[in-house]
Amino acid sequence: MLSFVGLGLYDERSVPVDGREKIREADAVFAEFYTSELVAATVTDLESYHDVSIKVRDRAGVEQDPAPILDAAESGTAVFLTAGDPTVSTTHVDLRLRAHERGLDTQIVHAPTVQTAASGLTGLQNYRFGKATTIPFPWAHGGDGVPQSVIETIEDNLERGLHTIAYLDIKAESDDLLSGSEAASLLATHWRGDMLGVVVGQAGSPDPVVVADRVDELAEDTFGPAPHLLIIPGDLHPIERDALEAFANAPSSLLE
Repeated sequence: MLSFVGLGLYDERSVPVDGREKIREADAVFAEFYTSELVAATVTDLESYHDVSIKVRDRAGVEQDPAPILDAAESGTAVFLTAGDPTVSTTHVDLRLRAHERGLDTQIVHAPTVQTAASGLTGLQNYRFGKATTIPFPWAHGGDGVPQSVIETIEDNLERGLHTIAYLDIKAESDDLLSGSEAASLLATHWRGDMLGVVVGQAGSPDPVVVADRVDELAEDTFGPAPHLLIIPGDLHPIERDALEAFANAPSSLLE
């Protein structure tokens, strides 16, 4: 049996109760943190809270060499952990398919994900989001500024009046996380700053950060520990305008 368990968004206690039970009962526990990270918990924190030993796999260890995970699931019960939800954004369908090919049973324990948290925290309606994108570090894609594919995604969504979630780059091997201010600075270079953006930080925590402003203003701000999320709103419903002003301190002049 291979269970995919979402850890939620914030710390070692964010995991659903069903997931916590599966972790503690498993014969082997694996995890990856190259797609996302918990804001306030380390692997040591997770191990201590759940009283288990966790084997952290890098991208190659999951996508190119999944045999240790599958072997453990074949000989007993194995759990595979991800921050957020294991099937939303941090999707691992390939690993589940490989388990299926071996005739292994799989289960999914869903957990809060930043995609839904972003909608709830900002008041932007979930069904009014378009295609998501990821803003990488400039050095990671071999160019300057924002890749054309990111610009096209945002512009296509704006033309349709839809909001854009921009996930921010994580380089787990070097512990580099693109911050909301860095991402806003990159967008401000292309749009000259005259664009409304919303940064979300510490989603799932008791005191999340939600700030809406021009992207050039966001580029000068700080938002606490990463990972962060950057949203580019499209056309705003009156309730969405009120929510951004109330919950994200958006300047009213930008909401007209």
